[in-house]
Amino acid sequence: MTRSGLLAVLLFAAPAPASGSGQKPQALDIGDRLEPMVDDYLIDTMTGDVRLELQTPTSGGKALDFDEPWEGTTCFYVSLVHGDGLYRLYYRGHSDPSYAVPSLLEPGETMIPEHPEVTCYAESRDGRNWTKPSLGLVEFDGSKENNIIWDGFGNHNFMVFLDTNPKTPPGERYKALASGHPNRPLKRIVGMVSPDGIHWKPIREEPILTQPPTDWGGDGILWDGYRNEYAAYLRVWHPPRHTGSGEQRMATIRAIGRATSPDFLNWSELEDIDLGDGPRDHFYTNGITPYFRAPHIFLGFPKRFVPWRTQFADAPTYGASDTVFMTSRDGLNWDRRFPQSFIRPGREKRNWGNRTNGTATGVVSTGDDEISLYVIRHYMFPSIHMERMVLRTDGFVSLNAGYRGGEVLTKPLTFQGSNLVLNFATSAAGSIRIEIQDEAGRPLPGFALEESPLVWGDEVEHTVRWKRSHSGATSDEPLKRISGKPVRLRLVMKDADLFSVSFR
Repeated sequence: MTRSGLLAVLLFAAPAPASGSGQKPQALDIGDRLEPMVDDYLIDTMTGDVRLELQTPTSGGKALDFDEPWEGTTCFYVSLVHGDGLYRLYYRGHSDPSYAVPSLLEPGETMIPEHPEVTCYAESRDGRNWTKPSLGLVEFDGSKENNIIWDGFGNHNFMVFLDTNPKTPPGERYKALASGHPNRPLKRIVGMVSPDGIHWKPIREEPILTQPPTDWGGDGILWDGYRNEYAAYLRVWHPPRHTGSGEQRMATIRAIGRATSPDFLNWSELEDIDLGDGPRDHFYTNGITPYFRAPHIFLGFPKRFVPWRTQFADAPTYGASDTVFMTSRDGLNWDRRFPQSFIRPGREKRNWGNRTNGTATGVVSTGDDEISLYVIRHYMFPSIHMERMVLRTDGFVSLNAGYRGGEVLTKPLTFQGSNLVLNFATSAAGSIRIEIQDEAGRPLPGFALEESPLVWGDEVEHTVRWKRSHSGATSDEPLKRISGKPVRLRLVMKDADLFSVSFR
């Protein structure tokens, strides 16, 4: 771990010492923020049949076809932005028929001919149904009746985000890092700005990033409001650190570098993110984004690329891909406790071709109880499209207890609010009970385990109601008297999943 990364973790996360260390644990101040159970930040001990468990998204069906003449088989690098009442997709429009696997093509199937790269735009009111508006901005094949927003330098990878920096001028609310093709001479990144997400211009004539070594892939760009800085996550190349599993035929490995800026114009040197003890996979893209319900937590959805594999004897190029999951609380030090796939290629043969299954950067709400991600399927084939992948709200990871049950004790924490809110699911026979303790582990009056309500069912937002002492009635603000005081939560769980906790 880098020295700066270690300092960031100590300052921000402030983990409590183990209860047996002889030191008084320092309480975590979580205020009223939502805490998804994506890591062990809150957890002191787990006993019995309980663990953190990675969840699996389900398909929400096809979201968008890339079938226009200015799109094609190699549309890629997708940014998903939610702002001004619209869901917005930005992606590269391009086609290169030479990459398709011949044996997987159907008789009579035609592909869009190769053409120069352009940047395209689609929008939606609900994140489910998408349209490609005719914008009249850029001419393609003699007509401006298309959804192209940019055809200048930077169409290879046009990474867009909505800038929530309070100092941002109205004309620069939407920003992008735009890069050229890695095999062409100009290895640079230009900064782009827009007032509405549609009309774009360079922020200045000179590039804002020119550092080698990188091929300017990646696709993570954001404003970090907790540290008051911009952060860009780009693909870099390094000598392999192969662990011995599988076959390594590449002389270098794709990794993730991070640069930061106070003003979007002046950037730090690229620094490798720290994956701790996680495996060193090829990360073709990274999909890094703050979680919109808990922006102090960064989520990453790297496309894990296995370049030496193919299932097809006539494949023009090798490679298979899937999506993995990782998290961070400072943007530099990342938790890869789940090395397994988050989104698999699945049963369709065309999802096992080279470089498909790239997940768009961005997670959005598409219902009262669901969130969605979007992944490119059938890359390099005429049937290329975006598929919507669905999770329950906050449902990336759960604190899972099996039928035998188990217990979790949190580190000491302070909160602001009068109620405890859980996002949870149990079986018909399962349950969650909560004890609130002081720092030393003694149950607080009125909050001992035997006084806990029995929580069971399946709710995204469940307010836990304790009874008032003696009267038997439930309290509307049961935690008001202990708000701001250090406490521990003891969770006794059976056949249950807990996805997030918050105090309100």
